[in-house]
Amino acid sequence: MYAIVEIAGQQFKVAKDQKVYVQRLQKEEGAKVSFDKVLLLDSKGTVTVGAPAIKGAEVTAKILGHLKGDKVIVFKKKRRKGYRKKNGHRQALTEIQIESIIASGAKKKEVAKKAPVKKEESNVEVAKKESKVTTSEDLSSKTVAELKALAKEKGITGYTSLKKAELIEALTK
Repeated sequence: MYAIVEIAGQQFKVAKDQKVYVQRLQKEEGAKVSFDKVLLLDSKGTVTVGAPAIKGAEVTAKILGHLKGDKVIVFKKKRRKGYRKKNGHRQALTEIQIESIIASGAKKKEVAKKAPVKKEESNVEVAKKESKVTTSEDLSSKTVAELKALAKEKGITGYTSLKKAELIEALTK
């Protein structure tokens, strides 16, 4: 059984008891972490592909340690110019060991739900409130073409030759 899971923005093919080096995770050594963004799951020849992730699937792992990767030397040179730059880099990594791959039944983290719209206000009243232009702050974020369209709706004459500041002043009156 193996899975393709997204960990810290990268995709890894993992199996049970496999050790993987991933980007540094913000947990202490010995902690257990779970990844619920499982993109593909293969269980005894049956392949399940998520769109984009499989609901209810989860991969759990244990953090074995934090370390740095091999040194990478970056050397830049421009010939005949006397330009040389040498720089090194060591990537911060975390070593994890995959403990289990759960195909279904994993608990999803609950996302905060939006507050329901008050029943006192009808959809028409809400639309009117949204379409009303009340402050010059709202108007200043609009383009000249949008301001001219609003002026046309309000019945302001001579709006075609007005500049943005003049349009905002005419619409706020």
